Amino acid sequence: MEFENVIKSRQSVRDYSSKKVENEKINFIIECARFAPSWTNKQCWQFILVEEKKIIEELAKTSIINRWLKNVPMIIVACGNPKESGNRNDIDYYIVDVAIALEHIILAATDKGLGTCWIGGFDEKKVKEILNIPENFRVIAMTPLGYPAEKKSLIGKMAKVVTQSKKRKSFEKITHINKW
Repeated sequence: MEFENVIKSRQSVRDYSSKKVENEKINFIIECARFAPSWTNKQCWQFILVEEKKIIEELAKTSIINRWLKNVPMIIVACGNPKESGNRNDIDYYIVDVAIALEHIILAATDKGLGTCWIGGFDEKKVKEILNIPENFRVIAMTPLGYPAEKKSLIGKMAKVVTQSKKRKSFEKITHINKW
């Protein structure tokens, strides 16, 4: 897919088919994340690929608003080690590092015809407990990964109405030339 088409066709998918994602596609997607830029190239990220249905169901329970996750074929949990990144101007860059790598995953998945949905609403402590994540790592975000379902469920239809506006601010409303 042309890069511009990847960018414009990416959307938050909340309804997935049960079709398993091929290992070649998963490998390609994670390989894309490996090449993401990071603070002094320390690559502070770790990704947990969760395919076991029971664990997926437990992860879905870590959020009131994301219970629909229980029906996804896979969840990628993106973690970062703050000590493997930096801080400048009170900005913790491990969050930025992991976010860039996860965006690479999301765009690579879109390129391969797969759906994703950036998930930030969850109980980090519970997620860490379920997945045995070491104390020194932070869970930054998760995304389901799979083939979008042919038909949207009621939850998917409601979410589209509430959260999926395709409207974008104009170039002039988000940019400033030389000064604010």
